[in-house]
Amino acid sequence: MFDKLVAIEPVSLVKEAEQELFRYAREVVLYEDIPADDEEIIRRIGDADGVLLSYTSRINRHVLETCPDIKYVGMCCSLYSKESANVDIEYAEEHGITVSGVRDYGDAGVVEYAICELVRFLHGYDRPMWKDIPVEITGLKVGIVGMGVSGGMIAEALKFMGADVSYYSRSRKPGYEEKGMKYRSLHELLEYSEVVFTCLNKNVILLHEEEFKKLGNGKILFNTSIGPAFEAGELKNWLESGDNRFACDTAAATGDPTGELVNHPGVFCVNASAGRTKQAFEILSKKVIENIRKFLGE
Repeated sequence: MFDKLVAIEPVSLVKEAEQELFRYAREVVLYEDIPADDEEIIRRIGDADGVLLSYTSRINRHVLETCPDIKYVGMCCSLYSKESANVDIEYAEEHGITVSGVRDYGDAGVVEYAICELVRFLHGYDRPMWKDIPVEITGLKVGIVGMGVSGGMIAEALKFMGADVSYYSRSRKPGYEEKGMKYRSLHELLEYSEVVFTCLNKNVILLHEEEFKKLGNGKILFNTSIGPAFEAGELKNWLESGDNRFACDTAAATGDPTGELVNHPGVFCVNASAGRTKQAFEILSKKVIENIRKFLGE
């Protein structure tokens, strides 16, 4: 059992999960706003031995050094690698602090967003139509960059609807190739595809000036990655070089810290995280509790 468990910000747990936290700690503190800086994070943690956070804050080396009572950090958000984590996992491992995260909890909503937005482009629903007449997904040349869980789910959904699906990934995926999805090099995929989805881990930048040149004109680019898959300036140049369109669910996915690019006429941003659904919160909550129970040996 923890002596004190602190959620330093809103962590999107369902009420039942919030209540269950009290089974695992003598004291539980749940903050309802995002801390402004490291010093506020440190103040909130205090002498807690257990800490929870979402994707909106960071627990860096300075925070961990200043709060020596921490034994466990539960990331109530995606954890794919040390490099992409918003916790200094390297420091934590060096000092015996356990860090856990979750995966695969909001992917279904992302797939629904991808299909919804793509159809709106192809048929001209509430926006300029992509071609002169409505186009079906059937036969559409779609490229998926990154075949993790969400990329694979988008690929399978579009393949089911008749798309000509290609993919690029760090490693070949024979299972998808057996389903008729063709592996292509990144440049080949960008040239061949009419619509491209980037489905990458946080801090993975694959599209640079040369890649946008390969992507060319008259294309639709979706970013469903955890973060931007490109530099904002290169995306802007591509949008302004021809009849190109870019879609994402949140402004952060544009990679533009100024927030100006989201208002570009070629950018279509719904300004709502596609993965934040009722079902996703339920799955997230279950996995967060499971991680706590595992740490405590229950």
